[in-house]
Amino acid sequence: MTHDQKKNYKVVLEYDGSNYHGWQRQKGLLTIQEVVETSLAIMTQRPVRLIGAGRTDAGVHARGQVANFLSETQIPPARLLRGLNSLLPEDIVALELILVPKDFHARFKAHSKVYQYRIHNGPIPPALGRQYSWHISRPLKWGAMAKCLKLLEGRHDFTSFQAAGSSVRSSERVVLATEITSVGEHTRLINIEANGFLRHMVRNITGTLVDVGSGRLTEEGFAAILAARDRQQAGMTAPARGLCLLEVRY
Repeated sequence: MTHDQKKNYKVVLEYDGSNYHGWQRQKGLLTIQEVVETSLAIMTQRPVRLIGAGRTDAGVHARGQVANFLSETQIPPARLLRGLNSLLPEDIVALELILVPKDFHARFKAHSKVYQYRIHNGPIPPALGRQYSWHISRPLKWGAMAKCLKLLEGRHDFTSFQAAGSSVRSSERVVLATEITSVGEHTRLINIEANGFLRHMVRNITGTLVDVGSGRLTEEGFAAILAARDRQQAGMTAPARGLCLLEVRY
């Protein structure tokens, strides 16, 4: 069967990234992409190459990672989904697997992505869910943090919040929406939707927001860091375990 005769499949994945070196396949390291590709290859009896919507880093989780792949398999999508989940480890689940048009591309067709960072802000660290949040015992000024987060909306150069040594054509991104919400007494969720993200962008923003919440940085200082386009001026990189790719929108 030729490339043109292959069918295009979209798969939506949920995973706990704790035990993986991120999404992208890397020689000698266990990654989400490799595990899913291996399981699909067993099902289809052919090598499979997944195209992911984004590359989550080591230790980062996902509720709605999207990927697509081409295959000549004759297995119906519903049965392919069941078979895939029977082969995947329990920390990776395929939520959906459907046929899509040939021109669908998980990365290039994406309109935006939504990331969420979870902080447990209380005097005592949680035992349950500790692998999905950053525990900060000192009280944080969440109102000030929310004001600074709103400053990021719109088109900006996010060089100050990208990982040092990153090589991208442009550090400009458009942040479409931001929000901080509460879950219970101590948990806060920082949501950021953008047309794209730089490496460590959400984690570096979060680390800098915590400086604001701790009183080490003012709103004016946060705005100055954004304008400076200098990673060294921003705060620490928040731990990977608190970050989750919630959704990819098309």
